[in-house]
Amino acid sequence: MIRVAELFAGVGGFRLGLEGYGKPGDAFYMPSAGDFKTVWANQWEPPGTEAKQFAWKCYERRFGKGSCVNEDIEKVLDEFEAGKMEIPDFDMLVGGFPCQDYSVSKPAPHAKGIEGKKGVLWWQIHRMIRLKHPKYVLLENVDRLLKSPTSQRGRDFAIMLSCLAQLGYMVEWKVVNAADYGMPQRRRRVYVFAELDASDNNPVIANAFPGTAEGEFATGFEVPSDPFEASETFGEQKKSPFLNYGRMWGCIGVTYNVKPQYDGSRTTLGDVLVPDSDVPDKFFIDSESLERWEYLKGAKKEPRVAKNGYEYLYTEGPVAFPDPIDKPSRTILTSEGGKTPNRSKHVVKGDSGRLRRLVPDELDQLQMFPKGWTDGMSDGHRAFCMGNALVTGIPHAIGVEIAKR
Repeated sequence: MIRVAELFAGVGGFRLGLEGYGKPGDAFYMPSAGDFKTVWANQWEPPGTEAKQFAWKCYERRFGKGSCVNEDIEKVLDEFEAGKMEIPDFDMLVGGFPCQDYSVSKPAPHAKGIEGKKGVLWWQIHRMIRLKHPKYVLLENVDRLLKSPTSQRGRDFAIMLSCLAQLGYMVEWKVVNAADYGMPQRRRRVYVFAELDASDNNPVIANAFPGTAEGEFATGFEVPSDPFEASETFGEQKKSPFLNYGRMWGCIGVTYNVKPQYDGSRTTLGDVLVPDSDVPDKFFIDSESLERWEYLKGAKKEPRVAKNGYEYLYTEGPVAFPDPIDKPSRTILTSEGGKTPNRSKHVVKGDSGRLRRLVPDELDQLQMFPKGWTDGMSDGHRAFCMGNALVTGIPHAIGVEIAKR
């Protein structure tokens, strides 16, 4: 059995993908990736007010009371080191640590990377690894992590690699777009797998998500053995050396771009839509707001004036309106909730021919959670949880490969 600890657990995406849920025939049944058992989890949303802990409440509602520690991870580890709290031994640490400081939804100059308030949570992951020495580590983040920050391209990822190498881990990473492998959403995220004292060269993520190298040669790289040195000197070049796939042994590695290879079944946005008869009226777009939706989704080329008085021409391309339902969806974001028109929200034409937003049950399924998994909280909170979640099919596929080791 592979014992798992889940950090930044959200509503349990890693746990569902690895451990599965229930038994065949159950409403929320999901198959396991192997003999995985989650023995400890942590989920806490700043600033710590009860109203903000809706994801944790969902986790405990689905996995049982006491299944997840609802406390700031820094405080948890302080108490563990002081002998005031127990964290059981585990074989694998997983986590999709908060990514706002790397996120592509922020303009690049405002993405502070590993020095930002959310990016610094890497150091709590590093601390947990140092204290518990798990055999495996599996992490998820936005792919901007490989290029962050703008002032030192690739520095943040180099710091992480340096930390893992210092602790004795072999590292593999890959940027995976879920839709490239038959899943219902176009969502690009980097997955990082690390193995302590690895004795072979058999990759995990590359086996789970096959691809062919683009270009004739791989690029070699070396990261400093001291994370502080990496923070001071790495990334002086304008372009990050880290491509969409790579592996590292010690402080030496190779990286190259990989084109996905997949010939299996595919799921589309239309496959997860519920009948319009099951959709509350508030999700349908009324005639009064239609013009605003069309403007936000449309192409723009218009003069604007900045706060400092500078005049400029603002341009942006169109977004499909409505969203095509015969393809995987665009990336869902935390902003999917609420009826206010928004360029990034999905709008579909349902089976009645009316335009509407996506309901929470559909957002659950686009992340490959069971339909209704986040039921029990407000629509806005459900959308927020799914916008922050991962596509559970990805850790599931990686877990199948880990279980073979």
